[in-house]
Amino acid sequence: MSTLKLNGIRLNLIAFVLVLSPSLSYCAQKTIKTYGAESVIITPLPKPSPHINGPLVYGCRPGNPFLYRIPCQGERPISFSAKGLPAGLKLDPKTGIITGNTPQKGDYEVFILAKNSKGKDKRKLTIKAGDQLSLTPPMGWNSWYVHYNRISDHLMREAADAMISSGMADVGYQYVNIDDCWSTAGKSHPFTRDSSRIGTIRDVNGNILPNRHFPNMKELTGYIHSKGLKTGIYSSPGLISCCGLTGSWQHEEQDAAQFSSWGFDFLKYDWCYYSKLLNKEPTIEDLQKPYIVMGDALRHQPRDIIFNLCQYGRGNVWEWGAKVGGHCWRTAGDLGFELDRFFNVALNNARFGAWSKPGSWNDPDYLLIGWIGSQNKDDTFTEPHPSPLTAQQQYSYMSLWCLMAAPLIFSGDMSKLDEFTLNVLCNTEVIEVDQDPLGKCGSVILKTDNIFLLVKDLADGSKAVGLFNRGKNTVAVAVNWAELQLSGKHSVRDLWRQKELGTFKEEYNVQVPPDGVVMVRISPHHP
Repeated sequence: MSTLKLNGIRLNLIAFVLVLSPSLSYCAQKTIKTYGAESVIITPLPKPSPHINGPLVYGCRPGNPFLYRIPCQGERPISFSAKGLPAGLKLDPKTGIITGNTPQKGDYEVFILAKNSKGKDKRKLTIKAGDQLSLTPPMGWNSWYVHYNRISDHLMREAADAMISSGMADVGYQYVNIDDCWSTAGKSHPFTRDSSRIGTIRDVNGNILPNRHFPNMKELTGYIHSKGLKTGIYSSPGLISCCGLTGSWQHEEQDAAQFSSWGFDFLKYDWCYYSKLLNKEPTIEDLQKPYIVMGDALRHQPRDIIFNLCQYGRGNVWEWGAKVGGHCWRTAGDLGFELDRFFNVALNNARFGAWSKPGSWNDPDYLLIGWIGSQNKDDTFTEPHPSPLTAQQQYSYMSLWCLMAAPLIFSGDMSKLDEFTLNVLCNTEVIEVDQDPLGKCGSVILKTDNIFLLVKDLADGSKAVGLFNRGKNTVAVAVNWAELQLSGKHSVRDLWRQKELGTFKEEYNVQVPPDGVVMVRISPHHP
C-alpha cells in the first residue's frame, strides 16, 4: 500500500484520504491490524499548515538556563518568529527553539508566529519567571517499562531522535528521562546481574559515577538539548536504588550538584530501599525527610529541575508533596503490576484532585501503551511486547490521564511507534485538556458500577467530560446539564474525532463501547 510521511509519522495513504476528505461522516475511521487484533484510528491527521501546540503558560526561575522547543505541527520547513520575547532569550527561526537565560521575575507575554508554504498560525505563551516550575503537567518519556536494566546512552539518544521524528515533540512531549540502572552497583544484585554495571560507585571526591553504558553524561544531555528537548535522571534516598545500584544517601547536595552540572532537567527520586535505613514503620516525618533534603538541594542549583517524588502514595503524599519541593508525586504503586486495573487506579487518583494545581500534580504512573516490557517472578525483565490493553482501553487510559491533569510520561518502546499508538498519544485536543492552565483534576460522577463520568473544569469556562463504560457491552451513556450545574444551550465537541457534534439543550447521550470512552468538550453556545 502507498505511504506518505507527514511530521515524521509514516501513515497509510488511505488513512490520509479517510481523515481529510470533506465528505467524511462522523463515524469515519480507519481500522488496522495491530498487536494481533483490530485497532481503530479515530484521530485525524494534522493538516500541512502550521498548528502551534503546547502550554499557554511556562514557569521558570530567573537567571537559570532557558530551553523551550515550540511544539508545532505542519509540513516542514516552518519558520518561527516571536514578539515580546524578553531580553536574554533568543529564538532560532528555523528550529523554533528558544534558548538563553531566564529574565528577572515577572510575567512576559510572548506572541509566537509559525509560517510555511501552506499557511500560518499564532499563539500566545506567557513566560512566568518566578519560583514556580511545571505550571502544566510534565510530558515526555521514561525508560523504565521498556528497557529496565538494559538502558544505555544509545537507547536514550534513540528515544530523543524518535520524539522528534515521530511528531511527539510537535504536540508537547519534551522530557527524555533515564530511570534506574544508569549508575554503578557496588556488588551483584538480583536486578543487576549484568557485570558491566558493577564497579566503583563514586570517585575519590565522592562524586557518583555512571556505569560504562553511559560514557559521558554531559555529552548525552547536550545531544538531547540540541534538539530542544529536556532530559531527566533517577536516584534514590537510600544506599542503593530499587535495582541495587548507587543511591544518594548522605550525598544529596553533591548528587544534586552533579545532576545539575551534567545538565539534567528532571529528577525521579525513588523511595525503595530507604526503608531499610529506618528499620521501623516510617512516620510522616520519616517519609518527608529525604524529600525535604533533596528538594532543598535541587532548589540551590543554578538550573530548573523538576522534582518527581516516587514513594507510591505513602503518608498521603498529595497533602505535603509540594511543601517538600515536589512538583509531582506518585499516588499508588507501580502500574505495571496492575495494568488490568487502570480504571481503578485512575478513580483512586481522582479522589485526591483537590491537591492538583499548577506546579503540583498527582501522578498515577506512566502511560503504558504501545510496546512495553514486564517484570518476571524471578526478577528478570522481558523484551518489549505489545500492550495487553485493547484499543478501546488505551483510548480510555489516555482520556483518564488527561482529565486528571496527570503527567503524560510515555514508557513504551520509542522504536516501535505504530500508527495506532501515535494516534492515542498525539491527539492535540485531548492533550490540551491535560495542559489546561487552570490545572484542575476531573471530578467523578458515578452512574452505575460500570458507568461513570469524569468532569474537568477548563480555564475558558468550558468543561471536558469523559463518558466511560467499564462494562463488556456497548451501552448508552448520558451527561445532563444539571449534573454539570449548567443550563441552556451548549455546544458539544468530540475531542478524539475533533468534530463538532452540535448544540444540545439539556443533555448529551451517546453509545459507548466496552471498556471505552467518548470524550467531549462542552461549551456555552454562542449563535
